[in-house]
Amino acid sequence: MKTNPIVGQGTPLHLWQTSRQLAQLPAIDILDLVPEGSRAVIIAPHPDDEVLGCGGFLQLLAAAGRPLQLISVTDGSASHPGSRRWPVERLSAVRPQESVEALRRLGMPLHSLKWLRGGFADSRVAARESALIEFIERHLRANDVVFTTWREDGHCDHEAVGRASAEAAKRVGARVHELPVWTWHWATPEDSSLPWHRARKILLSPPLVARKRHAIHAFASQLEGDPRIGLPPVLAPYVLERLLQPFEVVFL
Repeated sequence: MKTNPIVGQGTPLHLWQTSRQLAQLPAIDILDLVPEGSRAVIIAPHPDDEVLGCGGFLQLLAAAGRPLQLISVTDGSASHPGSRRWPVERLSAVRPQESVEALRRLGMPLHSLKWLRGGFADSRVAARESALIEFIERHLRANDVVFTTWREDGHCDHEAVGRASAEAAKRVGARVHELPVWTWHWATPEDSSLPWHRARKILLSPPLVARKRHAIHAFASQLEGDPRIGLPPVLAPYVLERLLQPFEVVFL
């Protein structure tokens, strides 16, 4: 079994801020990646990944009137194992509600945003990867532009969703781009294992970052651990700061 690289406090923010690799990434316009006539499909392993990975450029897509389809693969109910404060039943209900509030804070057009919930088991997506491919394929069109988590992101669900999304997109002829989310935690700034040649920056203005920060704070369950069992928050401050830089990265 692959070792879980998401441990400790991860790579300090200042190392990413001084990264030569990040500094020299070419910038790209999200509206060039999702041209008029195309739909952006965001495939998130858990409720919150859509905001953590692309809460900045989602605002740009919505402002430009691009059609949006969000697919939440799981309900995120396994984020607090063993917690009596955040049991599975509570998380199953709360986490999707947190996503609704976060999307509202981003200014998403909730009246027209299409949102599908896959109902796959949190932390066990890989066991049903074939079923996930078929599920995603049913909801994709040939002119879609898919954004999903990177196939090497470090979290088992993120990787399974990345693989399944890529295969489903291939079957229908859609384009797919991958988003590093937990990568910023475990990777090192000059890490040669990252596909830097495929990486592009989508630049975010301060108001876009501020709204993304506000949206992330809708995920109360993820900002709170359970001290009684020694469970730290999933989204600790040092995790958030790495995800709130003035750009988002996509692997083309």
